Amino acid sequence: MPGLLVLMGSGETSPTMVEIHRAAARKLRAGARAVLLDTPYAFQENHADISARARRYFARSVGLEVEVAAAGITGADWVFSGPGSPTYALDRWAGSGVDGDLRARVRTRQGVTVLASAAACTAGLATVPVYEIYKVGAEPHWRDGLDLLEPLGLRAVLIPHFDNAEGGTHDTRYCYLGERRLSRMERELPPGTAVLGLDEHTALIIDLGDESVRVAGRGGLTVRLPGSATVLPTGTRTDVAGLRRLAEGGEAGPAAAAPPSAPAAEPAVTLEESIRACEEQFKAAVAKPDMVAAAQTVLDLEAEIVKWAADTEEDTGGVEQGRELVRLLIARLGELASTAALRSLVEPLLTLRATLRQEGRYELADALREAMLRGGVAVEDTPDGSRWTTAP
Repeated sequence: MPGLLVLMGSGETSPTMVEIHRAAARKLRAGARAVLLDTPYAFQENHADISARARRYFARSVGLEVEVAAAGITGADWVFSGPGSPTYALDRWAGSGVDGDLRARVRTRQGVTVLASAAACTAGLATVPVYEIYKVGAEPHWRDGLDLLEPLGLRAVLIPHFDNAEGGTHDTRYCYLGERRLSRMERELPPGTAVLGLDEHTALIIDLGDESVRVAGRGGLTVRLPGSATVLPTGTRTDVAGLRRLAEGGEAGPAAAAPPSAPAAEPAVTLEESIRACEEQFKAAVAKPDMVAAAQTVLDLEAEIVKWAADTEEDTGGVEQGRELVRLLIARLGELASTAALRSLVEPLLTLRATLRQEGRYELADALREAMLRGGVAVEDTPDGSRWTTAP
């Protein structure tokens, strides 16, 4: 079976990467054995839930039934590993022989191997210990990687989450290292080593048979050397030789910039983007006001959350953030519905009071205002007319 190496920057079990998974799965023979290596997140208390969600994702979205294992991938047609701790995975793989099995898959150019997020971080000659540096505060340093790219003549490290922007006020690019720490760590790499930076929701797809290379997804692949960086955007097609030349500081050649023969598909929207869009749509609907449109926005957001429910990338908190927004918008809808019902009662009373005032019947107008106040509605007379609010 022709070999394929797919490296993903993030989003490995999200709707954004479905088509990439499907394209890889189409290379498999009938009855292929598919294995999900759970090692990177096996230390987490919810590892069984993460595996179950990943299995559902591959079964429902990709059409691939997968088994979960910590080792035993020899002869597997398809191997996948994703989020968690790169160093935890490396330590366990070294003790079980998985590291050698993964290298053999690339060296013999057989089988489909898909590594994403933490697992993708292990693919180069050195690995970013992201948990230790970013979450524990260890001094920036490298760990030896699997060096899966060495059989392809690539002397490089692979950094996923390259365009991460979760930090807001602090720099979390480059798999949460930021520029300051990455620059320092680059000086510690062996001479001639390039950094291959994979953006989130982006894949580097290497056909191990014909050595063709493709960048797919939402972002790009950055080939970074001291003093220079070349970005291959999504849709870029080249070959291993062209990528190797870039990693060595040369020109990739004309193939690297060649666009795909067919128009590129519209990039899939991330859950974070959907959440922001729904918030804006809800505000616009309420401002009109259009309660039907506002309610539909909540339903649309709920449907989007269901689509993303299998996402195993928990650090962003996207699904839970979406659920919190749904609860908030539902509560807001309840408030608005109550206000709308109250308005249908109050507005006619205000019209009656305005008529009484125009006719000089101020005593009755004041009595009506007092009665409305006892009912929980405060009326204020202004130069622009009467305004009302719910009384505390």
